[in-house]
Amino acid sequence: MKMTLKNLTPSPDLSGLSAAELLAVIAGFQQQLALKDEALQSKEEAIQRRDAHILLLEELLRLRRIQRFAASSEKLHQLQLFDEAELEADMDALLAQLPDYLPQTAEAKAKPRQRGFSASLLRERIELTLSDEQKAGASKVFFTKVKEELQFIPAQLKVLEIWQEKAVFERDGEEVILAANRPVHPLGKCIATPSLLGYIITSKYADGLPLYRLEQMFKRLGQEVSRTSMAHWIIRLDEVFQPLMNLLREEQNNATYLQADETRIQVLKEEGKTAQSDKWMWVTRGGPPGRSSVLFAYDPSRAGSVPVRLLEGFSGILQADGYSGYSQVCKESGLTRIGCWDHARRKFIEATQAAPSVAKGKSKPGASKADVALGYIGKLYAIEREQKEHSDAERYQARQTRSMPLLAEFKTWLDNNVGKVMKGSLTRKAMEYTLGQWPHLVGYCVRGDLHISNILAENAIRPFAVGRKAWLFADSAQGAKASATCYSLLETAKANDLEPSAYINHVLAQIGEADTLEKLEALLPWNVPLEPIAKKVAQYNEGK
Repeated sequence: MKMTLKNLTPSPDLSGLSAAELLAVIAGFQQQLALKDEALQSKEEAIQRRDAHILLLEELLRLRRIQRFAASSEKLHQLQLFDEAELEADMDALLAQLPDYLPQTAEAKAKPRQRGFSASLLRERIELTLSDEQKAGASKVFFTKVKEELQFIPAQLKVLEIWQEKAVFERDGEEVILAANRPVHPLGKCIATPSLLGYIITSKYADGLPLYRLEQMFKRLGQEVSRTSMAHWIIRLDEVFQPLMNLLREEQNNATYLQADETRIQVLKEEGKTAQSDKWMWVTRGGPPGRSSVLFAYDPSRAGSVPVRLLEGFSGILQADGYSGYSQVCKESGLTRIGCWDHARRKFIEATQAAPSVAKGKSKPGASKADVALGYIGKLYAIEREQKEHSDAERYQARQTRSMPLLAEFKTWLDNNVGKVMKGSLTRKAMEYTLGQWPHLVGYCVRGDLHISNILAENAIRPFAVGRKAWLFADSAQGAKASATCYSLLETAKANDLEPSAYINHVLAQIGEADTLEKLEALLPWNVPLEPIAKKVAQYNEGK
């Protein structure tokens, strides 16, 4: 509005006021100004809080978009979770903030390309011959290999008709019948052979095929096998496998170092819980030297009482992420807890992923604090890679002389910079998490046989996470428990360099007659007469 003489507020006439009255008027004006300044300051603070909140929401939105729309391949997912992250920031600026005496992170070596076929495959020689007329008069005849082809032998179903021979004897005027011994089936009366049961277990839990797909496959092969029947067999086998699982749990808890992790599972029918509520699959990995096991356990709760139950009898070092549920078992059982650098690193990676993108035409800013933190962590992992093939004693020495000074340097940097980062941001949360877990994160340096991360447990739980995307949920608690048992046997076989299908088939073929402790112990992966995966088998089918 244009200012004119008419709309100007007339100034009060102060000429007739005394000095005291003038001072009172001035004091009133000053009070009004102070109130306006206070209100203005309050508005500015509110605007600052709003702007900070907007920045946090934008950061979270960018992270959610990345998580939602990023490539969904298993390779990329694993890279984000478990592999070394590549920093996209200005590395010169990053390295300038790191100690000069530390080695540079080695570049990942390219995986050599496989040429030809695996030497473990069965081979058959196909000879393309000349006719006698074509070879007539030749001075020399010989063969040359022109190519190799990979052939697929289709699966087939076969009915085994079990005929039992019986002999009748006359003894004291009565007939006595002697029957040939029958092999003990693990489920007693069951139309599926142990090999078929092994195929179902391997297909679902190692290959991630839901039962309805197996049902369709069997139907194409000429026989309908309902998913209900297969689910029922798996649940019944859980009881059969339980004595073996008890031995594996007892053997594992005799170790001095274990890793633990947990992940969600949806179970539709769980007493006292809705179908949509989270239930949990727990995993522990470790064991005495040469006797490693991977044991899954289902529980509807994520409370600290679960690891207390699972780790009964264990005393030593427990490695896990920052979840507080492991504190109870460490306190009650006197365990030493160490942390996982993968989880700390992952939080800084998320912070870098959610950072604002650089507009086209603008120069890339210097390294962020998340990038600096990742630089420190990357150098810790570089030391571990260099010591991978060394002995535990050499690895311990390297950690004491190289990793510990780096950790001290990193800790000082975190203490000095955490207060400079906006509260609530992903970078601030990552820094606070790392500082909060610091006593546990440095724990891997106390021994040479410990791992810098919980990677072995996470790798063990990965097949479950992949399979879960296919079969989505378990119908009942019994089914979830049976699934935990099957995953335990298959992953334990892998941990002992056994082909999982060969191991589960061996167990199914023998466990029906395992009526003594000695026979059960013979079924433990390190006791079975199976060739490790690394061993080669015969290359040529001599029968053809």
